[in-house]
Amino acid sequence: MAESAEKMKTSKIIDKGIEEGAANLSSKKIEKVIHDVLQNETGARLKTYVETCIHCGLCSDACHFYLSHDKDPRYSPAGKVKQTIWKILKAKGKVDADFIKKACEIAFTECNLCRRCAMYCPFGIDVSYLISIVRRICFKLGVVPQYIADTAHSHASTLNQMWVKDDEWIDTLFWQEEEAADEIPNLRIPVEKQGADIFYSVIGPEPKFRSQLIYQAAVIMNTAGVNWTMPATPGWDNSDMCMYIGENEMMGRLKKAYFDTAMRLKVKRIVMGECGHAFRSIYDQGNRWLGWKMPPIPVIHAIEFYYELLKEGKIRVAKKYEKGVTFHDPCNIVRGRGLHEMARYVTKAFTREFIEMHPNREHNYCCCAGGGVINCGPPFKKKRVEGDRIKAEQLFAAKSRGAETIIAPCHNCHGGLEDIVHHYGLGMEIKFLGDIIYECMEKPESMGE
Repeated sequence: MAESAEKMKTSKIIDKGIEEGAANLSSKKIEKVIHDVLQNETGARLKTYVETCIHCGLCSDACHFYLSHDKDPRYSPAGKVKQTIWKILKAKGKVDADFIKKACEIAFTECNLCRRCAMYCPFGIDVSYLISIVRRICFKLGVVPQYIADTAHSHASTLNQMWVKDDEWIDTLFWQEEEAADEIPNLRIPVEKQGADIFYSVIGPEPKFRSQLIYQAAVIMNTAGVNWTMPATPGWDNSDMCMYIGENEMMGRLKKAYFDTAMRLKVKRIVMGECGHAFRSIYDQGNRWLGWKMPPIPVIHAIEFYYELLKEGKIRVAKKYEKGVTFHDPCNIVRGRGLHEMARYVTKAFTREFIEMHPNREHNYCCCAGGGVINCGPPFKKKRVEGDRIKAEQLFAAKSRGAETIIAPCHNCHGGLEDIVHHYGLGMEIKFLGDIIYECMEKPESMGE
């Protein structure tokens, strides 16, 4: 598994969004935008972090980029901050376009905003917040990696990540209901049901690429006897790339459409599918941009929902998943919500052999996906997977102890882990928690067993 930093060196990456955006900048525009962001959108939090940090470097060993690059200090959290926001502050915004290009690449492709470093800082400094300010400045300057910028444009045009048209979304729900009805004849996916207990929401890639997850959720919901619904209108997609490029205004518009949809349906709770970044947007950032300390309707992640159903006996184990499994703790729902023990309770109930990764739970290494890095697209793929060599080593160690399957309850984590498994030749399969539950749960007799 060992690869030296010398072997990991990649050629200079040319990204259209960064290059063309920077070409339109003047020193005057850069200074003005920086001053606008710092004066109008930051305050005591930034001042406290900057004045508190003593440059001790204790955050370094928390970062997968730093560990994967043979502890090169440029990749440490403090090193990335010193190369970006600290230089901006020291220069009082008087930086040039070449600096902005470099700062953009660091902020978008060398930090995944995973917040692991904040756990190791003696003062609890949140480096992801500092890097997010850099992303915000870059966005307002028009310097953003092309791939993630295009995804954000999809949100702006269609209120979903994948340019899914309104009729295509409804057709997908009917299609999955028809497919599932072949297995459970009385199964329905209730659309636009007023007053349901649960509004089940998904991210854009599900109707586009992973529609089987909607199928599986419908089987779980119907088997458990849940009173649920899904909307027919925009507001069904809970994903949010705007949050990760610093397009806060569009993030707020997305969240308003989402919560307006839930309130229009008069649902009691929102259950989100297996996605981490979307949960962060709805529960931790987008809601606060709109001025809500907490969401206007209670929101829980799929892990919490599965845990409830299992504890209450609404779903039961019919058989155990036979292959050895390990569990990947997604940053946004473990460090961000503390769901690690619930996840293990459900995982262990449905599996024969559970192999723990080390470190684990809130100390788990990030997969370098759900903070927007994976969404910067193909130009940065090699750089990304090489920047997570430490995760590959962690997975390899679990595989050596019998883990054949990785359970990852997050879409972006799936993408990140798939790339790592392929790049490092690990030969492990990756499943959602819902995949395991669907395969191993008791199902109605009407399935024609």
